[in-house]
Amino acid sequence: MPTIHVEMLAGRTQEQKKALVTALTQAVVDTLGSKPEQVAVVLNDVPRSDWAIGGVFYSEKS
Repeated sequence: MPTIHVEMLAGRTQEQKKALVTALTQAVVDTLGSKPEQVAVVLNDVPRSDWAIGGVFYSEKS
C-alpha cells in the first residue's frame, strides 16, 4: 500500500485538501498501477508558529 505523507502550513481549505488528495492518489494510480483504495494520503497541517526556515518562523514573517 503506497502511503504519501504531506506536511504543509496550516490554512488550506477542505476543498483544496480534497483536490490535493485526489490528484496525489491519481498520480500513484497512473504511475505505479495501484488501485485507488490502496493509496493512503496523510496530511499534516503545521501551524506557522511551528515551521521555520533560515531560523525565522513563518509566523514572524511579514
